[in-house]
Amino acid sequence: MSPTDIETPNRHLSGTPLSSYDLPDEVRQGIADAGFVFATPIQEKTLPIGLAGRDVAGQAQTGTGKTAAFLITIFSRLLRTPAREPRRGPRALVVAPTRELVVQIRNDAEVLGRHTGLSTLAVFGGMDYKKQRDLLKKVPDLLVGTPGRLLDYEQQGATSYRGIEFLVIDEADRMFDMGVIRDLRRILRRASP
Repeated sequence: MSPTDIETPNRHLSGTPLSSYDLPDEVRQGIADAGFVFATPIQEKTLPIGLAGRDVAGQAQTGTGKTAAFLITIFSRLLRTPAREPRRGPRALVVAPTRELVVQIRNDAEVLGRHTGLSTLAVFGGMDYKKQRDLLKKVPDLLVGTPGRLLDYEQQGATSYRGIEFLVIDEADRMFDMGVIRDLRRILRRASP
């Protein structure tokens, strides 16, 4: 995957250099692979908060670096926080409204997380159901999926959301518009300690 395949090529020449953030070397390597040099405005606002371990809510146009912001935060925090063992489910969960967005997030995660040793799995409709369920047995560190598929696998016992340390709801407004808020609420209840 080339740097321009990731959500937003980092072409603007101003902003905070990403090298100035306290990030693990493995994450820095992924950022370099993606061709990012400077933080975008949404990244400048959210990275310091997320990297400090606090909750973040952000809204920005498509292509402004939101996905990279939450992936950089997730990978950095996962690398710096030992996993609780044994795990039945992912440590980080990203819920997105559409298959296309799930695939894009997974692709971005593969670039940014390439050197971390952390595993990512995407689940969504239209793909081999059993194959995805079998891949969940490997207990990925990061699971990305659409609400219906995520809920279905959890209800079947193929995974658990009880150990979720990081949760991202991407394009929540779109999920409201699509009428999947009930599924999202069920996932949130299951992710509660």
